[in-house]
Amino acid sequence: MRRYRFVTVDVFTDTRFGGNPLAVFPDARGLTDAEMQALAAEFNLSETTFVLPPDDPANTARVRIFTPKVELPFAGHPNVGTGFVLADRAVAPEARGAIAPEARGTGDGVLRFEELAGLVEVRIARDAAGAVAQAVIAAPQPLTLGEEFTPVQLAGCAGLEPWEVVTENHRPVQAGVGNPFVLMEVTPTALTRAAPDTAEFRRVATTIPALAQRAALYLYARDGAALRARMFSPALGVGEDPATGSAAAPLAALLLHLSGAQQGAWDIVQGVEMGRPSLLRTTAHRTPDGIRATVGGSCVRVLDGEATL
Repeated sequence: MRRYRFVTVDVFTDTRFGGNPLAVFPDARGLTDAEMQALAAEFNLSETTFVLPPDDPANTARVRIFTPKVELPFAGHPNVGTGFVLADRAVAPEARGAIAPEARGTGDGVLRFEELAGLVEVRIARDAAGAVAQAVIAAPQPLTLGEEFTPVQLAGCAGLEPWEVVTENHRPVQAGVGNPFVLMEVTPTALTRAAPDTAEFRRVATTIPALAQRAALYLYARDGAALRARMFSPALGVGEDPATGSAAAPLAALLLHLSGAQQGAWDIVQGVEMGRPSLLRTTAHRTPDGIRATVGGSCVRVLDGEATL
């Protein structure tokens, strides 16, 4: 019988049982693809991560990210949470075998994770006592904008009416910085009462090729200087996600794109309607290869255990 240690953390929160829960396997050597997928389905969280030795020893680790149904090329809260776990000095040395020897003990600097979407950098900040206080990730790709949609096409996926979709700033649009989402601005009232309609998601996916495989809808509303958001993706096995860093980052990049400014920062609150309030701190800035974004926040360690296979 094989045993694999795991750690769970609540991400984008400083309060236990808030934020977005994540399971991390700090040393996944020996697990097959099917076993990783089965473990992710067993945890039934938005994502579960598996840490493996990097292909390039100059990097910290290779990280694979699974929802209950599929593997993802990149995601936000799994990177923030995995960075937090690997930088946590309380993680037993025997559980850190998958980390490149050259990278161990680098929690005060930058961790580099090899992922399907590219190299993801996680910057770790510590408090005065030396504990990990925050992790900030740089998205692996610049902003990519794809197909635009009409409110009529998408409003029903969130149980809304087309008039509740705000289009004065932009139409619903597919955008990504490593993992694409459809970003749709709605009224504050609509955001609160929105609910995923799985049947409508399936119907829309048959008519919109961009949504056929991984239909993920990120709703947001303006709340003064801050933003509120919700994410629905039944196709990924995630009815609603408490905090979605890989959607918050392209939203920040899109807002910068629309503003014409050189850089910007936005706080995004998500998960309130689920009873798991989350705070995602995002930035975006222009570079020669396009608009780059970061997303970060705090984490709380919750569970330690073993999975037996």
